Amino acid sequence: MVDVPNLGEWDMVVFDVDGTLLDRDGFHDELVSLAKRVDRDVMPVSLASGRTLPNVTPIMQAIGTSGFIVAENGGMVWDSIQGHGIRSLSDGSRAREAAEWLATKIEGLDPRGIESNRWRETEWCLSNTGSFEEMKGLIADSEWSDLEVVSTGFAVHIANPGLDKSLGLSIAMEQRGIDPKRVIACGDAPNDIPMFDLVGFSVAVSDLYPEVVASADAITEERGKSGSIELLKTLLGQ
Repeated sequence: MVDVPNLGEWDMVVFDVDGTLLDRDGFHDELVSLAKRVDRDVMPVSLASGRTLPNVTPIMQAIGTSGFIVAENGGMVWDSIQGHGIRSLSDGSRAREAAEWLATKIEGLDPRGIESNRWRETEWCLSNTGSFEEMKGLIADSEWSDLEVVSTGFAVHIANPGLDKSLGLSIAMEQRGIDPKRVIACGDAPNDIPMFDLVGFSVAVSDLYPEVVASADAITEERGKSGSIELLKTLLGQ
């Protein structure tokens, strides 16, 4: 089992979604019951995802925990449990323009990107992850060189500089009066690194990206959503 220091002394646990809490086969069978128990008996469970807010909200509702949502890799913050309104932290129009330009440079690239872009407000996501390095290089030498290009393994996110999970989480935690250093974060991909750097203890559930493993304080024995189950059980003292 993953070794979490100072059990019982943390104020919140934050999970990434794709590749961490669920995959293409859905949730782990034990997820909902374990997450609810951690939320009720140990600490609130929150979500921080690259998905849009309309995508993440039903996932949070299905889990039924009392934490907040950070969506669009930090661009959207919503803490409805505490009565805070939805906060949009950026304008994604330049990111979309950059994606449209990329489509003129990379054959077969669909600038419309992933389907959930229709709800995306603060960034733009492209589905052709195999062209990530080419996209990153082209953007770096273009008029959109100030934008950041990050791969999650599921999509390539184009966003304004400084727009990452640490920004959204900092705002959400400040609203609750929570010290980030008293928070545990769990993720699997490069877009989780800013979150790992912000919190007091970070857990990776994948060894696919060496930079993610290097940034994390611990890595689970199991991988993917099974690793998240391992962490939840650890938090429950199992």
